[in-house]
Amino acid sequence: MFAQYPRINRPAALAFLLLPFTLSAQEKTSGTAAPKVSHPGTVGTKPTTKEHPKNEKRTRVEINTTLGKMVVELYNETPQHRDNFIKLAKTHYYDSLLFHRVIPDFMIQGGDPKSKTAARDAMLGDGGPDYTIPAEFNKAFIHKKGALSAARQSDQVNPEKRSSGSQFYIVQGNTYQASDLQTLVQRKSEMAPGKDHSYTPEQIKEYATMGGTPHLDGDYTVFGEVVEGLDVIDRIAAVPCDGQDRPMTDVRMWIRILK
Repeated sequence: MFAQYPRINRPAALAFLLLPFTLSAQEKTSGTAAPKVSHPGTVGTKPTTKEHPKNEKRTRVEINTTLGKMVVELYNETPQHRDNFIKLAKTHYYDSLLFHRVIPDFMIQGGDPKSKTAARDAMLGDGGPDYTIPAEFNKAFIHKKGALSAARQSDQVNPEKRSSGSQFYIVQGNTYQASDLQTLVQRKSEMAPGKDHSYTPEQIKEYATMGGTPHLDGDYTVFGEVVEGLDVIDRIAAVPCDGQDRPMTDVRMWIRILK
């Protein structure tokens, strides 16, 4: 069932408790949310993955939108997500799809094939291929501004945290200081003891300067990053949206491989 979302005003403080696809009354006012996919996402044939040498250059992808162009680099360390994204881009799967869910200071989400011809009042977020992708978490890749990450269903129906076959989001986020991250790490350690939730000095600096959404780290697969066109994220995030976080003016995408 598609979860309806009110407009969300996000505070400067970290949103610690993450319930990926349903919001409690408290969360609706405090600003906690997560990228969502509302279709069942059956586990089907996984994408074919090619082996890439660790020192091989990253594949670059252009995401052209009605509000400007972004260039994304795909991580070789997340090969199944990388190869699936390349496959879909090469078959023009994403062409003319919408960024159907936009939340300022959080993220912009797209990749639902139903959005290409969706009516203005259509509920979106339940489209995609008939497969999901195994999580490929890597502590080296965080939800800093510009992070390209895979949307997914909630833990309640998706305990393995498998990713959607096509839906993705790009992080805008807010800045967080070292003390904020320390509090978040402590809270996550209490909720999931035994896991390493720490950040490197470089990552702490990135969250303080670039910003991001650190509460999503370790729960959603980050498989690339915007290396050109970070301002386009801000333009899309500034578009007025309706009560379902869908832009009132359609923002479309066309994706192609640059190398």
